[in-house]
Order: sequence, then structure tokens, then C-alpha cells
Amino acid sequence: MTNEEIVLAIVDIIKTIAPDEDVSNLNPDERLRDQIELDSMDFLDIVMELRKLYSIQVPEEDYKELASLNGCVQYLAPLLADKELHCAANA
Repeated sequence: MTNEEIVLAIVDIIKTIAPDEDVSNLNPDERLRDQIELDSMDFLDIVMELRKLYSIQVPEEDYKELASLNGCVQYLAPLLADKELHCAANA
């Protein structure tokens, strides 16, 4: 997956988990929880979707790496390099 595809995948997962949130203008450098209303359960749902869709295991101590879209890209890019983009809504 490319960096752009990783961003699309994360945004798609967020849209599935929090369909009422406007994700069209997310700042990739800012913490997601500062931009949209995501509680700790929503965040766990994101991690679970990554596991379900891409077989990615994110240890709890690494959750902080997924705080922003850019953080997600940096953390997930090596893990998703050979994966195909999946849409969470279609999974």
C-alpha cells in the first residue's frame, strides 16, 4: 500500500466507526482525537479493523504511534507494504 492508500484506509475505517464525523478536512499532523470525537473504544475499533482487514497486530504500547494520520502512515507503511487496499465498509 502507498502512503495515500494508508490514509484512505484509516479515513475509511473512521467513517465506518464514526459515521457522523466530518473527516474531509483532517490535518495529517494533528492528533485525530483533537479533530474529531473519538473515544478510547472508537480507537480500539480502529485497531481491531486494522487486524481484521490487514492482519496487522498493533501492541497496546504502540497505540500512541497511531494518534495522527501521519503517525499511522509512518507506523503502518512497513507493515502494509505488500497488502492491498480494503474498504472497511465492504468488509
